[in-house]
Amino acid sequence: MSTYHGCELPEDLYYDLDYVWVRAEADGSLTVGITDPAQTFAGRILRARIKKPGTTLLAGRHVATLESGKWAGGVPIPFEARVLERNEAVLEDGHLINIDPYRDAWIARLEPIAGAEEALTSLHTGEEAQAALRVWIERYDIQCLRCSS
Repeated sequence: MSTYHGCELPEDLYYDLDYVWVRAEADGSLTVGITDPAQTFAGRILRARIKKPGTTLLAGRHVATLESGKWAGGVPIPFEARVLERNEAVLEDGHLINIDPYRDAWIARLEPIAGAEEALTSLHTGEEAQAALRVWIERYDIQCLRCSS
């Protein structure tokens, strides 16, 4: 995992080059969450609302809404999908996103309507994603700090 300005940037994930990450799972589902720089930018997440399993969403629609003391906004999905599972731990305590945005604090697991391979074509990974994320971090002057509780 690479880091930049203290922000974790896993190389094995796909990114929308703004603030959403996507991980391909072995069963063809896709797990989504927000990046480390995005959680830092948002501040302490106070509340998360996540769509219920079975909900179908068009590309660009929000799978979740996050609220902090200084920001409220949606987490858009970059492809059409059906919600398979939502992270109940994040529903109970949105602040988990500030502690571990890539592992324990994923937001939802989705079934892409057109299949995982097709859904991932609009996303970026590898060095291209890493370079774009570094630009995002610089644009917003982010210095990531890991919250512990």
